[in-house]
Amino acid sequence: MAATAATMERGRLKLGARWHKARYLARHNTLAYSLGLAARAWHSVLYKDLTRSPAAISAARRRLHALLRRDLQNVEDGVYPAALLSEFPLGDYLRRFPLGVQEFARIWWRRRRKAFGDLPAEVDLSAYPAYYLRTFHWQSDGWLSDRSAAMYDPGVEFLFAGTADVMRRMVLPPLLDAIATVHRPRVLDVACGTGRFLRQLHTAAPTARLYGLDMSPHYVRYAAEKLRGTPGVSLITDNAESMPLGDEVFDAVTCIFLFHELPKDVRRTVLGEIFRVLRPGGTFVICDSAQLGEAADIEPFLQEFPQIYHEPYFKSYLRDDLAHVAVECGFEVTATEPAFLSRIVVCRRPAPADRDP
Repeated sequence: MAATAATMERGRLKLGARWHKARYLARHNTLAYSLGLAARAWHSVLYKDLTRSPAAISAARRRLHALLRRDLQNVEDGVYPAALLSEFPLGDYLRRFPLGVQEFARIWWRRRRKAFGDLPAEVDLSAYPAYYLRTFHWQSDGWLSDRSAAMYDPGVEFLFAGTADVMRRMVLPPLLDAIATVHRPRVLDVACGTGRFLRQLHTAAPTARLYGLDMSPHYVRYAAEKLRGTPGVSLITDNAESMPLGDEVFDAVTCIFLFHELPKDVRRTVLGEIFRVLRPGGTFVICDSAQLGEAADIEPFLQEFPQIYHEPYFKSYLRDDLAHVAVECGFEVTATEPAFLSRIVVCRRPAPADRDP
């Protein structure tokens, strides 16, 4: 009798797991389909010569399905909590829809005028490097206003068909594995933006001491508000080219969606700074746009992106292989893998013990 009861309980658990999987897949596939249609219509307004290769569309769908399966598998394997799968704040994003409609009109007008320097007059622009003074994506105010910070997350989810948080989560498996044996590890997120990944990381590694660095005081302020009450998180407003941090102080470093918005030389400067602040033997994980060398199947999407949006450094990024650049800057690359429209690169700073005697 007890064995029968146990078998029935296992059956209920399996049924519950199947239901959660089905709900997760239904939610994301619905988001991807609806946002994909909306994005395609919007992109055709911005760029009248837009064409989509059927082969590239099929490849993007395969990559999307692989990403969703990987996300579910990570939870099944106990890599990170199932709670992360339901953190998509759809209600919050829908409440910002009226602001989004206004933003679409501003983007259309700004792109029509090619006003990539349309930045807030009240901001001291001399405090920032020239490459930063752009309305990236044609978004209002570039990175230099509270309005921009508030609209960033729904805008990125619109561009990525509701998968931006899922792609960020692909940083967690190698990162959590690297810090698993470290007592209260110190982890730095470079270009932390609105703090979305720091929140995910705290959920997955609640005892870790987390640090976020971003050049925009507006985004740091927004992140501080969203992370209020989250213990063990410190935020720093500064330039990743010269971080006000000591040598070899972090057990791990992450960087998400930054390098495609940097000039070629600045990418290397930032990587050099990350190498400096990471302890020997420490792990560095990048999540950024896919690149041509490893994403030939979706090349049309990658090539059209800088034509539709203001991304002045994207074309050079596509050919500047992140894995090769990381090795050039002293790292060992231990793994690379696709994550839908992005790419994960896992690096390690060599330790003295690795060197030949």
